[in-house]
Amino acid sequence: MAASICACGLKGGLGTSLSCIGGEDYAMLVKSSTGASSSSVRVASSKPMRLQPMMKNVNEGKGLFAPAVVVTRNIVGKKRFNQLRGKAIALHSQVITEFCKSIGADAKQRQGLIRLAKKNGERLGFLA
Repeated sequence: MAASICACGLKGGLGTSLSCIGGEDYAMLVKSSTGASSSSVRVASSKPMRLQPMMKNVNEGKGLFAPAVVVTRNIVGKKRFNQLRGKAIALHSQVITEFCKSIGADAKQRQGLIRLAKKNGERLGFLA
């Protein structure tokens, strides 16, 4: 019987349970318990299903402007709302960039201001 490593970290047959048995070990167990020949034993191995990552705002529904944002999204539709939001974010980033140029801030400071604007938008509910 081939050695396998189970979830509990033990090799071979020491303390293995049915949940730890895999591959040839499982096929031999099925064969011995059912009396089936080795050609009729099939071991199905399926890939575990992966859940899609959820891109969701942790502050959804929170903040001063969140109710207005949610109502607007429901009225204009999600697709159109996301287009408008993207344009607004782009315009705000341009305003921050122009401000940084006028005061002589470098790119690192500009990026920090854009990140700060995003955090403030999340807290206020603009990204709900």
